[in-house]
Amino acid sequence: MDDHLNNLYQADFHRWAHHQAELLRTRDFARLDLPNLIEELASMGIRKRHELEHRLTILIMHLLKFQLQPDHITGIWVNTIFEQRDRIKAGLKRMPSVRPKLEDAMHDAYKYGRRKAARETGIPISHFPESLPYTLRQILDNNYLP
Repeated sequence: MDDHLNNLYQADFHRWAHHQAELLRTRDFARLDLPNLIEELASMGIRKRHELEHRLTILIMHLLKFQLQPDHITGIWVNTIFEQRDRIKAGLKRMPSVRPKLEDAMHDAYKYGRRKAARETGIPISHFPESLPYTLRQILDNNYLP
């Protein structure tokens, strides 16, 4: 690999990325930094999936707070629920292959969301259901609130 490209990748990622894009646009494939380009493409998909999983955790946390503290419901909670749903659905539309992974991730997201909800509300974690009380369909349904 060209040491200059590797140094550029290490020193100025933004400039490196634009340089790689220009090489692709001009079809100058021989000068591409393939090892780093491959690594970045692979990690890009992982980052997007992690973002959806994080949004799912936040959404579940707010659904739990909504369910267990109905007298504390605020507009911020409701807005967060709808915002996370919209962002998750948009992500799934752009990356439909992630849906099966998201369904698997729901249970981990519940574990984290449950802990976060307990910390934020001060309600003992034992008062929250042991396992995920919602289906993915309910979680993403704009007409569903527990």
